[in-house]
Amino acid sequence: MIDRQSAGILPDKPHTVCRAADGKMLYEEMFTRGGFSGPFTYFYHRFPITPHREVAVTKRGWPAPAPDKDAQAPLRRRLYLSDKVPAGGMMVDRRVPILFNKDLTVLLARPDASDDVYFANGDGDELWFVHEGQARLESPCGWLDVKAGDYVWVPKSMVHRWHLEKPMRLMGFEAHGGVFIPKPFRNPVGQLRMDAPYTHRDFVHPKGPIATPEKVQEGPRELLVKKKGIFTRYALEHPAMDVVGWDGFVYPFAFAIEKYQPKTGLVHLPPTIHSTFEGPGFLVCSFVPRVTDTHPQAIPCPYPHSSVDCDEIILYLRGNFTSRRGVGPGAISLHPAGVAHGPHPGAYEASVGTTRTDELAVMCDTYEPLVPTAQAANIEDTAYHDSWRTQ
Repeated sequence: MIDRQSAGILPDKPHTVCRAADGKMLYEEMFTRGGFSGPFTYFYHRFPITPHREVAVTKRGWPAPAPDKDAQAPLRRRLYLSDKVPAGGMMVDRRVPILFNKDLTVLLARPDASDDVYFANGDGDELWFVHEGQARLESPCGWLDVKAGDYVWVPKSMVHRWHLEKPMRLMGFEAHGGVFIPKPFRNPVGQLRMDAPYTHRDFVHPKGPIATPEKVQEGPRELLVKKKGIFTRYALEHPAMDVVGWDGFVYPFAFAIEKYQPKTGLVHLPPTIHSTFEGPGFLVCSFVPRVTDTHPQAIPCPYPHSSVDCDEIILYLRGNFTSRRGVGPGAISLHPAGVAHGPHPGAYEASVGTTRTDELAVMCDTYEPLVPTAQAANIEDTAYHDSWRTQ
């Protein structure tokens, strides 16, 4: 929800007659959040959206996260290797939950094929980070080009489909309370402030709508909807992508991580200065190449810390991770609250005098503890906790 966008055919005023050139009425849909008091988008369809030929529970989709009992104790730092997730299949079927709590689920995916059905996630917003690959996201708002290095936001219950142009590797957050721009970045009228770490121009909007009254794009007549972890299949009477006009604040977007504008201080600043997105119970941060702290005696490497109210995960993407050893692109660390963590031995001292960092990473802090799943056990590097030992 960055700013208002509109495209295609719209009536002069909402909730009034809107007709195509042939005189046929278009069907308005209100896509609302927070009941009717939050952000919303108007969609104008060529056909009614409510008819279904069939409705049934389906076995398609991905498994619900289930706790791994063996990972509950002892409490330890953990490292997961995303390249060990089996590659192949479609986004709609091959997502692997590795961590979860009541606020969000952390998912990994390595699809190599386009979705053959449409999907709408009624359990929350989806925020994906694209580590590798390229795709186009199809939605009623239009086509959204997606590439490696992008965050991709898909609103809760938005009908969409991933079209892969190259095999992908992604980490995603299913956020049950939504994903938002941090409030301090907005001025009183909702515009991104001049001191925000990004601008309105940095966000890529969908190009559309896809349909026109004269030509409605045909596609799968199947829609999968996920609600409370259960997948329902709907056989559609009309094409899903029949929107010929839309207007509002709710639409998918992409944001390239390297568009993020990092801040630097005299001495090391806390990781909250890297805040990028937030939601109830969590914060997503972006670490991008930047100038380090400017005090002549500054220690640029992150200080050892005990963040006693937050679990922390970091997806390492590229560069020299000065605070860690033994991690490479695609590794995901979990540092749970209750266990002090910080740089590996030698990294703290070695960082003195450095002037830049070239690392690229995505971090997520949560207030509720993250629970590892059984799938996570399959990709864990079990030696990680002991990598801090000096003898």
